Amino acid sequence: MRLPSPRFATRVLAIAVLLLGGCVSAPMRNTGSFVDRDVDIAGITHRYQVFVPASAAGGRRPPVIVFLHGSGERGNDGIKQTEVGIGPYIRAHLTDFPAIVVFPQAPDETEWGGNADLVFATLDAATLEFHGDPDRTYLTGLSMGGYGTWELAMRAPARFAALAPVCGGVVHPRRPSMGVSGLDGLGDPYAAVAARLKDTPTWQFHGALDDVVSPDFSRRMDAALKAAGARDARLTIFPDANHNSWDAAYSQTPELWTWLFAQRRTQR
Repeated sequence: MRLPSPRFATRVLAIAVLLLGGCVSAPMRNTGSFVDRDVDIAGITHRYQVFVPASAAGGRRPPVIVFLHGSGERGNDGIKQTEVGIGPYIRAHLTDFPAIVVFPQAPDETEWGGNADLVFATLDAATLEFHGDPDRTYLTGLSMGGYGTWELAMRAPARFAALAPVCGGVVHPRRPSMGVSGLDGLGDPYAAVAARLKDTPTWQFHGALDDVVSPDFSRRMDAALKAAGARDARLTIFPDANHNSWDAAYSQTPELWTWLFAQRRTQR
């Protein structure tokens, strides 16, 4: 009799755990907390963080947010990416923020386009471990992470229930490596992205005074989505904000959270 390979046995065990995940009671948590985790990608260990909500706030199957940081938070310490953007807002709402939040960290000198495996690995691991709801999984990011939001959504358009790019874009003339991959040679890259993501609700945020990533990039993306017949495409331009429009988006726009958590994935 031929025995199954260790790899096969491991996969079967993982699937069994996933299927039983909904039947296993998660430990009660009186307050939310950040936890350290790591994942191996091609033999390299990457540190990342996960915010786990309080039981009363998140419920049995909390929604899941993936947050993609900007250029300044790249590295391998596993911490910097929680200190800008959504992280400070969550720390001010430890008891009532209702979502699992995954904080991958891109290595130095890399873009999110080259770290898709890392992002999806951390998302999968956190969703499984903390009993997240795969039908209420959202993607957001700022600056380089705003570009990464479009990049990762293009790679898996059915994965996310909604997108919230902050001061991002699709192309960047001064830093082409940050732009969404696979769009070279297309007549209108904005139309190409819109055609693929028009069924995913999107709310973009940008500062009118941004001199790092032009707000025109978000305006063009918004126009392309609406021209493609997007079912829910929103754009907020903060008139007094420069590149830092993330504080206004995450901490001063409560409607963002009401809208985001109302979205549910409709396709698999």
